[in-house]
Order: sequence, then structure tokens, then C-alpha cells
Amino acid sequence: MEWKKVDEQLIKDGFRKVCLKTFVLPNEKKESFEVKKEGETVSILAITPTDCIVLAKQFRVGPEKELMELPGGGVEKSEDPVDAARRELLEETGYSGEFQFVQTILDCGYSTGVQHVFVATNCSRVHDQSLDETEFIEVIEMPLEKFRNHLRSGQLTDIETGYLGLDFLKRLS
Repeated sequence: MEWKKVDEQLIKDGFRKVCLKTFVLPNEKKESFEVKKEGETVSILAITPTDCIVLAKQFRVGPEKELMELPGGGVEKSEDPVDAARRELLEETGYSGEFQFVQTILDCGYSTGVQHVFVATNCSRVHDQSLDETEFIEVIEMPLEKFRNHLRSGQLTDIETGYLGLDFLKRLS
């Protein structure tokens, strides 16, 4: 069953870009879908030598509350994803560590974005945070067992990174 794209147009061009993609479906009907036009991002499961997960506690405008999340952000043009992961962890938390690539995942079925998942082990604070003017982040070190419960709570945005990272490290259970 083949879908054939017949049109694509940008319908919102701001901080978030949205395009309208029109396809001819396998039943020969034409249908349009709104798609978030997004680029590459990175997310990091950072763990200290004392088995604490490094989290970024910050207000999120979608749910309108503070969340304790895994560090991450956008990949800049001509930047390698591992360099973006190192930069984002350092900027948001002041931490650095030993980075390993886990895998690249799709954002969602209505996005062009991909996310590169990394783990950083032996993390420690090496620098002051270097935040953007709209970022107000408190760094939290959460013990691994408490973090597993935090993952199960669903109260963070990069749940996939938490599970994939812990699985990669053989520390999921």
C-alpha cells in the first residue's frame, strides 16, 4: 500500500514550524496532515560515579509546571550530534562525562524531527552553567532508584532516553 505525496506547504513559520503535507492514500482519496517541521535534537542520560542521574529542573510552558528532565537540546548546523550532546550537558548543568551513543529515534509520527540518545557516565560538575536568557535551570542529582520511579511517573519529557539509556547500561531494573 503506497502513499504518494502530492503537495507540501509551510503554514506556520515561527519558533515552531508547521507544514501541511497532502497525500493520495492507498484508497485513492486525498488527505492533508499537519506536520511539525523539526530538526535534530540530542538527549542525555547522565550518571555520576555515585549512581545519581543528573536532571534539569525547569518550567515547561506546555504543561505549565516545573519538570525534572534529562538534559538535551538542538543540534546546530554542521555540528556532530555527540558534540551537541557534550555542549548541551555542559551548558544546562555544568557537568561533563564519558559519552556513548545509544541510538537515534523518531520524535513522533507527525514530526520530521529525530533525537540522538546518549549516555554520559562518570559525570561530574566541571563548569558553571551557561544558560540561554529563557532558561532557568536548577540541577538535581537524583539517586538511580528514585530516578527509575520518576521515569515510571511519566512526569518528564524524554522518557524514551531514560529507558533506552538505562537499558544500554544494563541498569533498567
